[in-house]
Amino acid sequence: MIAGARSFLFVPGHRPDRFAKAAASGCDVVVLDLEDAVGPDQKASAREHVRAWLASGEAVVRINGPGTPWFDDDLAAVADHATAVMVPKAEDPAVPASIGTPVIPLIETALGVARAVEVCAAEGVVRPAFGSIDLAAQLGVDHHSHTALQHARSAVVIAAAAAARAAPIDGVTTALEDPAVLRADLAHAIELGFTGKLCIHPNQIDPVNAAFTPSGEEVQWAKEILSSVTDGSVGVHNGQMVDRPVVLRAQAILARAREETAS
Repeated sequence: MIAGARSFLFVPGHRPDRFAKAAASGCDVVVLDLEDAVGPDQKASAREHVRAWLASGEAVVRINGPGTPWFDDDLAAVADHATAVMVPKAEDPAVPASIGTPVIPLIETALGVARAVEVCAAEGVVRPAFGSIDLAAQLGVDHHSHTALQHARSAVVIAAAAAARAAPIDGVTTALEDPAVLRADLAHAIELGFTGKLCIHPNQIDPVNAAFTPSGEEVQWAKEILSSVTDGSVGVHNGQMVDRPVVLRAQAILARAREETAS
């Protein structure tokens, strides 16, 4: 589920009244947040709300990062019950390897980007996520800028592929009242190789799911590509050579289409 999911909806851990609504929102994955969305004085109560939800419901949980006063308690509370644990400020590959449950490392620092291959290759990692806002703040650039963060985004995509992990999840779009911004962010992410996105509002879910679902034209193209290769080697489609890399792309499109049909 995590490897093929398109939309990940954050829900503050101290707002249990929103948990069921998030689960029914149409998102592929609910992310109960114990980190940025929860103030220090509410960390303990949020942890208990999340623990109670996980007793009968499913969710990824973003815990507080290593080195914070809450990391150990968060991990003890959720590691055995969460669908996966999202680790913020992921920089040290030893951390996901030590957790013992599926992990989504949130790569959102310069050091995390520099170590992205090692972090993605760590035992337990399912797929990475990219944290655009924290990284932009560290670098002193505008988190809205595609140009400023393009290298970092591509580095995470390449790292996931190099580690044979599922393609990464792109960071949030903070503009909630301008659909054009979300569409532009999605187009950029898809162009770079992302296959999912972190969401902060239910209104973002339908556009995100649609953007990361192969279109009918893409599915038809993929089927034609595969049918053009009759002997398992090289074919021709619309005057273009079809070799193994093209076949692999077509197979990936059809696999994603089947995942969405199954879900």
